[in-house]
Amino acid sequence: MNQYNLPSKDDFEQMIYERHTPKVHDKVKTGRVAVAGLGGLGSHIAIALARMGVGFLHLVDFDVVEPSNLNRQEYRISHLGMAKTEALKEQLLEINPYIEIRTDNLKVTEDNAIELFQTDDIVCEAFDGPEQKAMLINTLLSEKEDVKIVSGTGMAGYGRSNEIVTKKINEQLYLCGDFVNGAKPGWGLMAPRVMICAGHEANKVIELLVKETV
Repeated sequence: MNQYNLPSKDDFEQMIYERHTPKVHDKVKTGRVAVAGLGGLGSHIAIALARMGVGFLHLVDFDVVEPSNLNRQEYRISHLGMAKTEALKEQLLEINPYIEIRTDNLKVTEDNAIELFQTDDIVCEAFDGPEQKAMLINTLLSEKEDVKIVSGTGMAGYGRSNEIVTKKINEQLYLCGDFVNGAKPGWGLMAPRVMICAGHEANKVIELLVKETV
């Protein structure tokens, strides 16, 4: 049996505040962050941001949890068949019951991207396909001057973890990964490198929320 009672919102925030350096939580809790794609990258990014106390998370994906996802994504056997948006929301609220979560169970397109992410300060791009990645980044950069985008590219395989880095492309766009290693036979998407890249994306989001005006 769980020996702890759910703390109040004020007590919960105070605990997070005490674990961070002064003033950090005040900035992080006002952040509005979207995660587009809730696979290996996106699910781990969202978990990290929830643990950090980001106040608003926007989860976007159109897929359901399948057995093949369990090798690298933040889902369990009990989530099989559930929409990824709902399965992940369930987990996030178990970590931090006081964050605000919006879910959109749909496919992001060039036609709906601007309206979909209209109120988000930062968008984490975590799609699998390069065409979908490029579409979202190019659409947001061309139409939304105030958004920050943190994207992942090149994280397949194993080993060489230090090759995964974060690069600033311009004032709006940051890329995380090794920029080379895509999935191929014998060199698939595996949990350790995917999680490292997800950590880079979540880390950049926190940096942007704390150090920059977004």
